[in-house]
Amino acid sequence: MTTTKVLRVGIVGLEFGAEFIPIYQRHANAEMYAICQRTESKLDEVGDKYGIHVRYTDYDAMLADPNIDVIHINTPLQLHADQVVAALEAGKHVGCTIPMATSVEDCKRIVDAQRRTGLTYMMMETTLYTREFLFVQDLYRSGRLGKLQFLRSSHHQDMTGWPSYWDGMPPMYNATHAIGPTLGIAGHQAEYVQALGSGSVFDSMKGRYDSPYAIESTHIRFLGSDVGAEVTRHLWAVAREYRESFDVYGATRSFEWSQTEGGSHLMYLGEKVQPIEVPDFADRLPAEIQSFTRAGVYGEGDDVESHRSFVQGGGHGGSHPHLAHRLLMAVLGEETAYPDAVQAANITASGILSHASVMAGGERMYLPEWTLSDKEPLLVELDDAVQPAWKDETTVL
Repeated sequence: MTTTKVLRVGIVGLEFGAEFIPIYQRHANAEMYAICQRTESKLDEVGDKYGIHVRYTDYDAMLADPNIDVIHINTPLQLHADQVVAALEAGKHVGCTIPMATSVEDCKRIVDAQRRTGLTYMMMETTLYTREFLFVQDLYRSGRLGKLQFLRSSHHQDMTGWPSYWDGMPPMYNATHAIGPTLGIAGHQAEYVQALGSGSVFDSMKGRYDSPYAIESTHIRFLGSDVGAEVTRHLWAVAREYRESFDVYGATRSFEWSQTEGGSHLMYLGEKVQPIEVPDFADRLPAEIQSFTRAGVYGEGDDVESHRSFVQGGGHGGSHPHLAHRLLMAVLGEETAYPDAVQAANITASGILSHASVMAGGERMYLPEWTLSDKEPLLVELDDAVQPAWKDETTVL
């Protein structure tokens, strides 16, 4: 980091969004300037807690504030497309929680708006910045996994108690936590998907989205590659502990996610297997925000109630400070946004089109050309002499 410029940040949506306030407040390149929430009592509660004096109950009024450089959106998923496009057209850089949108058409609206304005858009996908993802990506880039052969991921979550708009939602409409890592390890892009549905949701939920299946599972073919991935997602009516996971199978080494919370991840070298402890990667961040990679920093130590997704997701793998830092650095031109608008569209549309494939009896669905960038995947040849960038006391076979 070479710049000392400070960006004024506005956060809209203060349920999950409040998790990021202390991070921006401690970042040397950010001023946590404004917050927005429709419910005034919640707005004042958060504003008083963190000493934020610029407060809006109206999003359009927030966008009209010329002092705001970056808008960080953490609102319900059906609002994302309209709010992102409005922010870009108002001259604001944007980071938005997942998913990018809930239709392929809305994904394209965002891609077009980002290209038209030239401003930064970044989908704040937590799984692409978890310590597990960074660990396995390091192993791949060092050559220690060898050639990638297959990836598998899943996102199991019981949405009981969440807002009612989730009731009966197609599982693949919100599958970026599972799809993102399969594409991100080596920078692949989805070329097409084929999917099936299984089981059934509660009868009371079937009509809202005309989506009857409890589980949707898709296969993704990577563009220009002989490698693919299998992704499974559910929201309702399945007995399973919360789990966001990915498995990566290489010609030399493979990584498998723990089956249960608190269990050990596993590394394979041929048929040899070893439980592993994943390093934290806080040292990749500015010192002021390194402590935020650990779960619980918004709970016991800070007397703040964490959002249910943060609690269920085990702290999202320490990803939040990485996301905030990457967004700021992208706006400042120090790094590229990841995933940017095109990459986010490829990830998000893979899920949306997977549901379309389910409803079409498993028909192959190709990703639109505008979701494909000209960036080549990082193809790594086996070289065990190359070591990962992190230093760890644990031997990985």
